[in-house]
Amino acid sequence: MKAVPEAYHGVWQRTLLRLSDGTEDTTTRVFWLQSTHLHADLRIPDPTPKLPFERAAQAGFAGLTEATLGRCQWHRIIDFHPDSGTDIGNMQFVSSDEVHETALDDSYLEIWRRLPDSRGPVAELWLQSADGSGRQACLLRAGDYFMFAADRPVRLGRCRSLREHLQHDCARSAEHLLGCELTFGRIQGGERPWQILFSTLPAATGGLFSAPVDPARWEALPAAWLGIHPPENGWRQAPVPRLQDLPKETLV
Repeated sequence: MKAVPEAYHGVWQRTLLRLSDGTEDTTTRVFWLQSTHLHADLRIPDPTPKLPFERAAQAGFAGLTEATLGRCQWHRIIDFHPDSGTDIGNMQFVSSDEVHETALDDSYLEIWRRLPDSRGPVAELWLQSADGSGRQACLLRAGDYFMFAADRPVRLGRCRSLREHLQHDCARSAEHLLGCELTFGRIQGGERPWQILFSTLPAATGGLFSAPVDPARWEALPAAWLGIHPPENGWRQAPVPRLQDLPKETLV
């Protein structure tokens, strides 16, 4: 797969969403980390939702990126809201650290600014469940930032939205229904190594790893048990997915 242009590498924070009807959002915490082939995106309302049904207002996804300097397409493989489709946007670089994304039908404008400490090395690690359940995860780096994304422990049917599952399924299964993890943090510049700053899962606090690990030894990171809900037999490293291997519905 063709590499994403280096102009996109880093962590981009959304500062404005403006819809065609004039509605604006400047309060949702939105971060997009872009590496050589993969992206991860996290969207947390302010204030941070706590109750299960409130947490359905969160969003996040990860997968493959196709990009030119004028257009991006994000193919979602891991998605907090399952089967929510693919994103395509026209991209205009106002400067090297500010890019404006507009919908193909002009229905929205998003302004993104690159976090200064996200300039630097990018790295990506794709993970699959070792138990054969088909769950997938990834760990991405851009400069001093990381993002970890992992499938939820249960697969949701395509006939219901996440909110509908929460309404109809047993309350005690809510944590598994909401268990798609998107966790964002700093590798060395926080209060502790690999400090978690924001996550879709309230239990994701402290550090991503239980002990300090060297980000320079990326392929040797102890990733087998990453996340709040790792698979029964842990994660194993796998090749980065290819576009031709994705389900046709994601290739819009």
